[in-house]
Amino acid sequence: MLRIEKVNVSYGSIHALHDISLTVNDGEVVSLIGANGAGKTTTLHTITGLKGATDGVIEYDGKDLRRMDPSHIIRIGMAHVPEGRHVFTQMSVQENLEMGSYIMNDKSQIKKNMDMVYEYFPRLLERKKQLAGTLSGGEQQMLATGRALMSNPRIVLMDEPSMGLSPLLVKEIFHIIKTLHQNGITVLLVEQNAKMALAVSDRAYVLETGRISMSGKASELLANDNIKKAYLGA
Repeated sequence: MLRIEKVNVSYGSIHALHDISLTVNDGEVVSLIGANGAGKTTTLHTITGLKGATDGVIEYDGKDLRRMDPSHIIRIGMAHVPEGRHVFTQMSVQENLEMGSYIMNDKSQIKKNMDMVYEYFPRLLERKKQLAGTLSGGEQQMLATGRALMSNPRIVLMDEPSMGLSPLLVKEIFHIIKTLHQNGITVLLVEQNAKMALAVSDRAYVLETGRISMSGKASELLANDNIKKAYLGA
């Protein structure tokens, strides 16, 4: 589904990503874990066209994403839940969700998607008329995720969904990721919470200072002594 091969990215003289290669197959949850500043967010921004790669291959269903405008990428079935949520603070919950469906014309499908989001996140239904800027951090994360789902994506890129949330809300967000997986939605997950990320993933990649240092089945990485020492607090 998604193929990245030998991608390099620079910010001026700073070489941020070095020959990054990874794949995400249809129906998988794949995690990209690593320390803060390792290049995880840059990787997602490069996939969705927010940051240009200097070279390499980025393909989604055989389509060359490097030649595609970011506004078109969502139209081919890819949604991005950004780090920091970035909800429209002066718009209501429902208006934010409606913004997520701006590429769609089928009103019945939009309503179906809205009902699905409210089923995933009942708290949003309770607050659908409330301004997004008045929501808690956890509720804003739910809203950002729900807004991405409104576009009917086949793959969702999630950037640090657990950041700044209480342990209870972290569990809730990861439960939603598992539910998306069960419903056939592919997920590429960027996370500093390596234990939770690996627990819900099929496979994972470890990113260190802009390079993939390790990859494999999530269950194997979860049991790896080096991963335990570096990321799991063991």
